[in-house]
Amino acid sequence: MTSGSPENVLFVVMDTVRKDHLGPYGYDRDTTPGLDAFAEEATVFDNAVAPAPWTLPVHASIFTGMYPSRHGADQENPYLEGATTLAQSLSAAGHDTACYSSNAWITPYTHLTDGFDDQDNFFEVMPGDLLSGPLARMWQVLNDNPRLRRLADMIVSAGNTAHEYLSSGEGADSKTPRVIDRTKQFVEEAESGDSDGWFSFINLMDAHLPYHPPAEFREEFAPGVDSSEVCQNSKLYNSGAEEIDDDEWDDIRGLYDAEIAHIDSQLTRLFDWLKETGRWDDTAVVLCADHGELHGEHDLYGHEFGLYDPLVNVPLLVKHPELDAERREDTVELLDLYHTVLDTFDADATATPEEEAVALDPTRSLLSEQYREFDGVEEPDPAQQAAPSGETGFVEYSRPVVELKQLEEKAADAGIELDEDSRFYARMRAARSADAKYVRIDRIEDEAYRLDEDPGETENLAASDDETIDEVEGELAIFETEIGGAWTSAAAGEVSDDSVEEMDEEIQERLQDLGYME
Repeated sequence: MTSGSPENVLFVVMDTVRKDHLGPYGYDRDTTPGLDAFAEEATVFDNAVAPAPWTLPVHASIFTGMYPSRHGADQENPYLEGATTLAQSLSAAGHDTACYSSNAWITPYTHLTDGFDDQDNFFEVMPGDLLSGPLARMWQVLNDNPRLRRLADMIVSAGNTAHEYLSSGEGADSKTPRVIDRTKQFVEEAESGDSDGWFSFINLMDAHLPYHPPAEFREEFAPGVDSSEVCQNSKLYNSGAEEIDDDEWDDIRGLYDAEIAHIDSQLTRLFDWLKETGRWDDTAVVLCADHGELHGEHDLYGHEFGLYDPLVNVPLLVKHPELDAERREDTVELLDLYHTVLDTFDADATATPEEEAVALDPTRSLLSEQYREFDGVEEPDPAQQAAPSGETGFVEYSRPVVELKQLEEKAADAGIELDEDSRFYARMRAARSADAKYVRIDRIEDEAYRLDEDPGETENLAASDDETIDEVEGELAIFETEIGGAWTSAAAGEVSDDSVEEMDEEIQERLQDLGYME
């Protein structure tokens, strides 16, 4: 621990928030007055790279210090296993830990909440207490058995249909105020005991589709827009089943801005409370997005099927007494935040015989003078081996089976046949520096962009002789080799009566309760 380390860490993930819609990153709408003020006392990073473009693998990386292909949590294997989490290590070191979110992936059934002393999930369809025990075992059996995976797809499809219904229109309400209130309660309870400092992790879901912001923010940023009348299903657009014109995109972006403004107001409420109660100076604050969102760029909506910068170059602001209040353009990976939090608490990973743990690496801690000086690491990880300069971040994207299932359903309903040799079915890996990006794609042509000259990623230079592109492609090739090679396709199979009979009675009863078996 450095001499000026604070006693506590508040870690905030603004789910699905792209950085160019925030004031600290130059947005021309006043969506984030609170974050604008926060940025004045924080380090603002321009080149923060997420390890994946969606929630589950990103959070698993933040919680374990591992790249997605190492921790293995993705939609084809939707749970984290065999890895020691940040919360487990901090709890073992005597710190109070809590996790509050309304994201369905951050629950006991994915094991992302393992190690937290307290956790709650406010998701409407699958609350946290249901995503443990028999249902978690059922889900694992379904996904582990290729012959049963289609049955899992049925459950996912029904769950998403229910979520679309429950989270639509005026019936939807933000869970963020409850997350903030629960966080304040946790802090008070932690400090009333013999706490050695607390770690509070919160995920705020307002900016995730569908967008139904509170009225006061909708009136400011999307006046006259009826959120139930615009396209709120990205799969309808991506499949080609529905078109969106420029005016509708403006309305969608207005609703998105309103959601971000609501997040900002709630974070300001929490920050003000920490200041008013004398806790602010003793609390480090890490604020980031897990990924961003596309609103028609590259003919995509949402955060699937690509590794473009609005998805993986995310906002990151850190308030810590050992960091200057400044803007930085060097590359930082969200995976590094695992090490930064451990370093703040002067803690290390506490592995068990059944679990793998990533030890604190000073070259991955923002607090270290050796930050991202990878050339001297004795046992480098794949990224350190590939890019010893530390100037490149790496992204991995396994095929999104849940979204793909929904995409296929929307296309089929519209009489559209999707091409399996398309980005919808592809897996991707990328190497990204501040100047360039190279994306390896397994079913279509690779993509490469000079980000310093073409930040909108409009000209694909994968087949060019650009030296900067060649450099990041070479780093990606080394990373792929070190990480274990290219992605392999998921096994396919039919669900038969024999397959269902392989499940134990408890799981069959649970399926009957859910209406999937008679």
